[in-house]
Amino acid sequence: MSKPNNSADSAASTLTPVERAAIVLLSMGEEPAAAVLRCLAREELLEVTQVMSRMSGIKVESVKHAIQRFFDEYREQSGVHGASRSYLKRSLDLALGSDIASSVLNNIYGDAIRPKMARLQWASPKWIADRIAGEHVRMQAVFLAFLPPAMASEVMHALPNEGRDLVLLNIARLNEVDSELLVELEEVVGRCLESLGAQSASVEGVRQAADILNRLPGSRQQMVELLRARDPEVVSGIEASMYDFFILSRQSDTVITRIIEDIPLDQWAIALKGAEPAVRSAVLQAMPRRQAQSFEELMRRTGPVPLSRVEQMRQEIMAQVKALADAGEIEIQLFAEAVVE
Repeated sequence: MSKPNNSADSAASTLTPVERAAIVLLSMGEEPAAAVLRCLAREELLEVTQVMSRMSGIKVESVKHAIQRFFDEYREQSGVHGASRSYLKRSLDLALGSDIASSVLNNIYGDAIRPKMARLQWASPKWIADRIAGEHVRMQAVFLAFLPPAMASEVMHALPNEGRDLVLLNIARLNEVDSELLVELEEVVGRCLESLGAQSASVEGVRQAADILNRLPGSRQQMVELLRARDPEVVSGIEASMYDFFILSRQSDTVITRIIEDIPLDQWAIALKGAEPAVRSAVLQAMPRRQAQSFEELMRRTGPVPLSRVEQMRQEIMAQVKALADAGEIEIQLFAEAVVE
């Protein structure tokens, strides 16, 4: 099956400029073609009409290649933005038929699906991941390829761990998306958009409140106490979000060293199991070299640890970090920001 397609592509790509011009003129219809021919010099007119007269049984791939090349060169050379997509669709429908016209336009623009997918930016990555988790790997790859990279990354993170590498590999291998897969993609996006209207807006209120507090000028502790008087349970959640284990990755060596003094190494050995590399690196770099080597050996001896135990250790460490910060012994950087020396 691949050999005929390759030979068709090869034949289309070896068309001469005059042959491409002849195909475009034949595709335009008699009256528009005549208007173009009247603008040619005598030698040009004779050359192109001779080629037109000899042409017969033109392959679809040759037509697509010639017209796509025409529009590519038009966009490069012309200061005019050109006709709208709908105008070109109507014109090419008349000249080539609906199926070929759609294929040509998709090759030219490559963005027919993007406006629809832009509407999905308001959905949560987890919601989108749930909608495409049951699709085959190629469809997941194409779907993610049409999303903005930042959102695509969040959606991929929300997909099951198994198979993420295959999805990413398929994205890397994408070059052209055939029409059948585009039709299937439109159906998947259409189903997402239909159910999007019924989706309630998802907002991480506790996380948002914590982020606002982290950036609030003045005394954050005073605001926290005011909130605690109104709803202690909510404030507990806010404080947990403010003192997430990952914030250790952006603390100075001095702060980390002070924290390490109050936390036993065997507790660190459990808490750092499965932690992000940035957190592990921050803790190890703050230790003296010999202590860091002993600590890494301790982590290896500790072996596998239940996730619930790891989470418990992290919560205990962050409770101690908060206590040190509240006592004024350390100054915690709660959010990522630029620093100057």
